[in-house]
Amino acid sequence: MALLRSITTVGGYTLMSRLLGFFRDMLFASTLGAGPAADAFFVAFKFPNLFRRLFAEGAFSVAFVPIFAGLLTTAGERPARRFAEESFAALLAVLVVFVCVVEILMPWAMVAIAPGFRADAAKFALAIDLTRITLPYLLFISLVALMGAVLNSYDRFAAAAAAPVVLNLVLIASVLGWEFLGRTPARSLAWGLALAGVMQFAWMGLALARHGFNMRLRLPRLTPNVKRLLRLMLPVAFGAGIYQINVLMDMIIASFLPSGAISYLYYADRVNQLPLGVIGIAVATALLPLMSRQIRAGNEANALGSQNRAVEFAAFLTLPAALGLIAAAQPIVSGLFGRGAFGAQTQEATALALMAFAIGLPAHVQVKVLATAYFAREDTATPVKVGALALAVNLAFNLALMGPLGHIGIALATSIAAWVNAGLLAWLLLRRGRLQPDARLRRKLPRIALASAVMAGAVAGIVHGFPEAIGWNESMRFGFVVAVVAGGGLLYAVLALIGGAVTLGELRTAMRRPGPVAPTGSSSPG
Repeated sequence: MALLRSITTVGGYTLMSRLLGFFRDMLFASTLGAGPAADAFFVAFKFPNLFRRLFAEGAFSVAFVPIFAGLLTTAGERPARRFAEESFAALLAVLVVFVCVVEILMPWAMVAIAPGFRADAAKFALAIDLTRITLPYLLFISLVALMGAVLNSYDRFAAAAAAPVVLNLVLIASVLGWEFLGRTPARSLAWGLALAGVMQFAWMGLALARHGFNMRLRLPRLTPNVKRLLRLMLPVAFGAGIYQINVLMDMIIASFLPSGAISYLYYADRVNQLPLGVIGIAVATALLPLMSRQIRAGNEANALGSQNRAVEFAAFLTLPAALGLIAAAQPIVSGLFGRGAFGAQTQEATALALMAFAIGLPAHVQVKVLATAYFAREDTATPVKVGALALAVNLAFNLALMGPLGHIGIALATSIAAWVNAGLLAWLLLRRGRLQPDARLRRKLPRIALASAVMAGAVAGIVHGFPEAIGWNESMRFGFVVAVVAGGGLLYAVLALIGGAVTLGELRTAMRRPGPVAPTGSSSPG
């Protein structure tokens, strides 16, 4: 049950960050609304985050961890530490060049990522200015991802999982202090994002030092292990980051829709990202180093068992979350964002996008679980091929649905592509004998689905029983959302226990903290 305990450690900190993120987004909605300035800022916000997730948390981490964990297991502490330092130097050199080049070419980059903005010269110029401010965030947060990958390989998950809390605190301060700083809300937030990267870098540097791992700066060199890292990383940049590529494609296409479309999709995706981030990041973060060590040690049966438990745990949380979001999308959006510049029409448009995004929530998380089975074995080619097909599916449905459904069609296309991605990854693993659902998984999945469906039906009944809730004041609407979510969660827990989808023993095990793997010759921090 070490996997489950590690998942809950990462998930707990991620949940804390996501809740702060919700408060941050409530301030965004109230201050920015969904107009041209909001669209420009969200492009500037997403641009560095896209590359962070592709090349740092996505490609770099899933390529780095199996090599680093393998060196720890087979060669020891010193070669693993040297590889981490060599990787840090190589990543830093690439990022400095990339950031400088993109800063210079930003007008052309903006044509590529938001071509529809050219119809509004002021919005286009603002998006360029804001993205130039936010881009250095990519440099710092990518190095943060490397340091987090090192700690994760020692089963020290807390520091990296807590780092996004720093981001949200800085952004909250930025949006609250924009008048004091004498800037517009959008510019204040852009500078806040750049500052947050520096703060997160300092946080992770301290965490590494407390663990006895002082990263020595080396001159960048293409050593054999760095070449191996790059060889694995390049295809994974596509395979592991397919969700973010889909998001970029959505943003490009949405830029041609009426003003506000990008903002609707942003706010809806933020709500959807709470379970996706908490569950998906937690499961993948804990599973990759564990499976990598098990496979390197020749324990294939244990690796398959860990994968089954990850699939089960992901389904246990994502199925009810997805159905609950669909059933209660309108009051959730209204309760969280319905204030200030975020009017009734914006709330309705965002809620419809949320329902479409939620359809793909379980698939997105299972993609993270299933892709880990390939990455732990250093197979990066298969996810690339599957990802390419899913990307084509997303593009095809985007173009087919954006006409009749507008921004809702874009969200729905993302969900359809996610199910195609998950289905193909699972099918190929089954064919290769690397996904073998055991009796426990086959027994529990139908029970999870039944409990989720009953809970969602009850939530939908409550929501439709109070149609006047959308007109209540802010505090009453927020209280209604809390009551519906808490009530739905409690009902699901009871149904899951009664139906055998989970046991009290499993819940108690999940709450126990996992023991860390300490570096050789160092003491574990208190």
